[in-house]
Amino acid sequence: MYDKYQSPLSERYASREMQYIFSPDKKFKTWRKLWIALAETEMELGLPVTQEQIDELKASAEDINYEVARERERLVRHDVMSHVYAYGQQCPRARGIIHLGATSCYVGDNTDIILMTEGLRLVRRKLINVMAELARFADSYKNQPTLAFTHFQPAQPTTVGKRATLWLQELCLDLEDLDHVLGSMKLLGSKGTTGTQASFLELFEGDHDKCRRADQMIAEKMGFEGCYPVSGQTYSRKVDTRVLNVLAGIAQSAHKFSNDIRLLQHLKEIEEPFEKNQIGSSAMAYKRNPMRSERIASLSNYVMSDVINPMLVASTQWFERTLDDSANKRLSIPEGFLAVDGILDLYLNVVDGLVVYPKVIEKHFMAELPFMATENILMDAVKAGGDRQELHEKIRQLSMEAGRNVKEKGLENNLLELIAQDPAFGLSLEELERTMEPARYVGRAPQQVDEFLTEVVNPVLAANREILGMKADITV
Repeated sequence: MYDKYQSPLSERYASREMQYIFSPDKKFKTWRKLWIALAETEMELGLPVTQEQIDELKASAEDINYEVARERERLVRHDVMSHVYAYGQQCPRARGIIHLGATSCYVGDNTDIILMTEGLRLVRRKLINVMAELARFADSYKNQPTLAFTHFQPAQPTTVGKRATLWLQELCLDLEDLDHVLGSMKLLGSKGTTGTQASFLELFEGDHDKCRRADQMIAEKMGFEGCYPVSGQTYSRKVDTRVLNVLAGIAQSAHKFSNDIRLLQHLKEIEEPFEKNQIGSSAMAYKRNPMRSERIASLSNYVMSDVINPMLVASTQWFERTLDDSANKRLSIPEGFLAVDGILDLYLNVVDGLVVYPKVIEKHFMAELPFMATENILMDAVKAGGDRQELHEKIRQLSMEAGRNVKEKGLENNLLELIAQDPAFGLSLEELERTMEPARYVGRAPQQVDEFLTEVVNPVLAANREILGMKADITV
């Protein structure tokens, strides 16, 4: 196993569940289900296909003779016809009706749609579980004041929980996009070599209605509402672009979250989970590197760049089809799903184990609060009879002096002491310190968390309660 390349997506990042969705076994078993659906449909629409033949096909649907198919493909260089041959070896009575009227895209493209749909459902399940954990975190810390940052410079305060709702809202947008695309997925159906259904029109002796019904019946047998109404030989490759755009959107949201966690870990305010025996650095034994968040960012970069692949494929298809999509699709679609699967497992693991340090948060908050409280101090001084314009200029000058003390001399922020010493303000140090209650400066942040969770997030979680409760195991 060590003498050939192995994809890190399989070895390190993606879950077994997602890996199976895009495995050869899942693909080829889906091919056989599609051949059964085609045969059943043709029988039900009056073609000379017997129930005995269908029963024979069903009996071997899960028992694929892979070695026969591999040997045949070495000879004929065609994967679909090799599996038709192998299936026929197991089903001698049904051999003559397997793949009747179909082209390779009947199994290839329909299977791609089926696998992407299953992949999106798994992504959806994991996404909602991440949302549930973030909602719990946001609710737990909705009242914890913290410095907010614009341009990574201290700005008007917020709360830890309110900041979490920003991460959560982006996932809500991703879920909306995912549900839209998932709800629009359709099969290719049985369209024939150029999408005209000419072979099926011949089989059904010119009966256009049966051709249309065949598409719908196959779709329903495979669990879909319908088929795309028109196509060339393949379904439009823009479908792949739409799917990967959803995955890339999730990657964008996860990357933003991971950036914030890494910055907060630098500030020592919040840390991602760190296991008892985990080593942060081979050289610096004291380090607690945010490797999970870094991995989220790294995989997210891959997915965001991967989205250009289906764009290139879709834009360069010629007329009813070319085959220069094939190799690209085999890489870009499964690997996009495997990477996002790993991202969401990491996201869930990080949120589930976030460590918050309120004392550090409070220390940073209080170091900056005197600057942020100046507007309130100004109002109090004006109420006590001071001149607003004069006091504004004095506060500006004193703030600059306090800032120099902090930056140039490494001293504590002494703005309150400087204001108390100026008789123009008429406020004692004790009176000024009473204005330093953090909760006074977070605006409606706690209420916004409550409103957002109650009105937006909790209804989604309640509607999906049966899929909640997932945990994520991280490899390496």
